[in-house]
Amino acid sequence: MTRGHSLTNLAVAGVALVLTSGCLVGPDYKRPQLPTPDQYRFVESPEQAAAAADLFWWQVFEDPTLQALTNEAIANNLDLKIAAARVEEARARAGIAKSFMYPQVDGVAGYGVRQASNTPATEENPNGDSVNQSGSYGFRLAWELDVFGRIRRQNEAAYAVFLASEQARRGVMVTLVADVATSYFLLRELDAQLQLSHETLRLNDETVAYFRNRLEGGVSNRLELDQAIANRQQTAATIPDIEQQIGTVENGIAMLLGRLPGPVTRPAAASMELPPPIPVGLPATLLERRPDVVGAEEMLVAANADVGAAKALFYPSISLTGFFGGVSGDLTTFLGGEGAIWSIGAGLLQPIYNGNRNRRNYEAAQAAFHAAVAEYQKAALNGYREVSNALITIQKLAQIRLEVQVAVTALQDAADLSRSRYDSGLANYLEIILADQALFRQQLLLAQTRGAELRARAELYRTLGGGWQVR
Repeated sequence: MTRGHSLTNLAVAGVALVLTSGCLVGPDYKRPQLPTPDQYRFVESPEQAAAAADLFWWQVFEDPTLQALTNEAIANNLDLKIAAARVEEARARAGIAKSFMYPQVDGVAGYGVRQASNTPATEENPNGDSVNQSGSYGFRLAWELDVFGRIRRQNEAAYAVFLASEQARRGVMVTLVADVATSYFLLRELDAQLQLSHETLRLNDETVAYFRNRLEGGVSNRLELDQAIANRQQTAATIPDIEQQIGTVENGIAMLLGRLPGPVTRPAAASMELPPPIPVGLPATLLERRPDVVGAEEMLVAANADVGAAKALFYPSISLTGFFGGVSGDLTTFLGGEGAIWSIGAGLLQPIYNGNRNRRNYEAAQAAFHAAVAEYQKAALNGYREVSNALITIQKLAQIRLEVQVAVTALQDAADLSRSRYDSGLANYLEIILADQALFRQQLLLAQTRGAELRARAELYRTLGGGWQVR
C-alpha cells in the first residue's frame, strides 16, 4: 500500500470517527416551567371544557357573506403575503445554515506564462530568453469538521427561527380573519342602527305632518310643531354620522381584502342573531395553539442553540482540505494534461487571545436567552389574560343586553301610553318627545350591545389561537 493511500484511508477514518462521536457543547433545550391555571376565569359552565379553537372559523360564524369576505382576505391580503414571503426567506436561510454541515467542492483552473532573459545563450536560443508555461486544473475540497457542534447549533437556531416565522405567518392569519369578522360585525351593527334611524325618522316625519295639519286646522299650537320639528332634526342628524362610520368601516374591510376603498356588498340589515356559546378548552392547550406563544418558544429554542454555538467558539475548529486535478506545461495540451496531482491535509485552529471576544459573545448569547425566556413567559401570561378578558366581556355584555332589552320594551310601552294620554288631553306633547327620544336611544344601545357581543366572540376565538385554517 502506498503512502498516499494510507493518508487517504486515515483521513476517511478520522472523518468517520468525528461524525460518529462529535459532541454538542451547550445546553439542550428544555421548556421552562410556567404557572398554568386549572381553568380560565369567568368560565360559565363545565361544558366549556371542549375547545372552540379546534373548530374552523366557518363552523363558528355560519354567515355566507362573512365566509366569502374571509376567503377573499386570505387570498389577497398584503400583510399575509408579506408574512408568507418572510417564511420563505427564513426557510432559505435555514438551508444556508445547514449547507455548512457539508463539504464545499470548487472547480479551479489556472494557467501562467513566465519569461526569463538571464539564461545562457545556446544555438537554439541565441538571445538567452526562456519561456515557461504551467497550468493546473481540478477540484478543491474544504470541510470544517463539526467536532464540538457549533455548526449544528447554528443550524438548530436557524431552523427554529424558520419555525417561528411560520408561527408569525399563522398569527397574521389569525389576526386577519378576526379583523375581518370584527369589522363585518361592526358593519352589521351600523346597518342596524341606520335602519333604525331611518324608521324613526319616518315616524318623526309623520308626526311633523300631523302637527302641521293640526296647526293649520287651529287645533294645535306652534310650540308643539316646533318641538316635533326639533325632535325630527335630532333623529336626522344621526343618519350622516352613522353613514360616515359605515364608509370608514367599509374602507377598512377593503384594505383587509386587498381592494381599493369602496363599498362592501352585503345583505340588507336584519336582526343580528348571536352565535351559540363558544367553549374555550383548557388553559394548558393555549401553549400549543396560540401562534405568538408557540413562536416565542421557537425563538427561545433558537436563543438556546445560539448559546451552544457561542460556547463552541472556545474549542478548536478542525478542517480538511484537499485537491485533485492535473498539470500541464503547454496551453495546447492543457485539458489533456501531462500529469495528475492530488493533496489532502488537515488544519486545527485554537483561539488563544482575541480580547475576550468569545467570552463577551457567549455572555451576550446567554443574556439573549434569558430575554427569550421572559418573552415566552410574557406571551403565555398575556394569552391567559386575553382569554379571560374576552370571557368576562361576553358574560357581561349578555347581561347588559338583557337589561337593555327590558328597557326597550318598557320605553316602547311608555311611548304608546304618552300618545294615548296626549289624545285624551291628559299630557302635552313634551311627554311624547321625551318618551320617543329615550326609546330611540335605548334601541340604538341595544343594536350596539348586540354588535359588541358578536365582536367579543370573534375576539375570544382569536385569543384561543386556533381554527382559522383555510377551507
